This record gives sequence, C-alpha cells and structure tokens, in this order.
Amino acid sequence: MTDPIADMLTRIRNAQAKKHDMVDVPKSRVKKAIAQILKEQGLICDFSEEEGFSSQGKLRIQLKYDANNRPIIKGLKRVSKPGRREYTGYKGIRPMLNGTGLAILSTPKGILTDQAAREQKLGGEILAHIW
Repeated sequence: MTDPIADMLTRIRNAQAKKHDMVDVPKSRVKKAIAQILKEQGLICDFSEEEGFSSQGKLRIQLKYDANNRPIIKGLKRVSKPGRREYTGYKGIRPMLNGTGLAILSTPKGILTDQAAREQKLGGEILAHIW
C-alpha cells in the first residue's frame, strides 16, 4: 500500500456509505492521531486499539450518524499525496468552508487541526480536508 492515510479515509468513506457502525483500519501512530482529532471534533463516536492485522494491530473506529441516519462526516479528501506533497505556512492555512470544515496537518509538534496550527503559528504538510 503506497498511501496508508488515503486507505484509512477511503475505509471510513465506504463504511459510512454502507451505514456500518464501525470500521477497522491497520494501526499506526499517524492514523491514531487522526482518529483522536476526529473524536475530539465530534466527527466519530470513539475508537479503540485492538489486536489483529498481524503484529501491527488495528484501530476500530465507531462511526457517528445524525438523527436521520446520515453520516456526520460529509466528505473526506486526501490533500498531500505521495506523488505530490502539499505544504503550507501557518499564514497560508485558511478556514475550511467558513469554519465548518477541518484540515489536518502534520507539523513539527505532531498531527494538528488547522485551527490549532494557526494558534500555535505552525505550518506543515496538509494531510486531509474533512467536512
């Protein structure tokens, strides 16, 4: 697999399209940090680390739906890809969809949301946009 983050986002997107309650993804530190951000922002119910997928383990992500059984996450887009990396300084980080969306960045201080990166005046690689 050449892009594990894109794989994680695709698994979430596909599971929501089929109205699944949860989805399993192979575990890594970056994916765990992204899942933690999604939980803090209220976009997923919860996540847990479990054994499986060989010695690597897996993250089990519980998806969240509204009262009409529509997914809370409307869209996921991988921005920086292995063939074309996207970097930005903190001044170049713009609010997504007038503040209703979320950008996830990889910074020297770890994986942060666009808002946290602006507050800490940190730039970095734009991993994904979520709305």
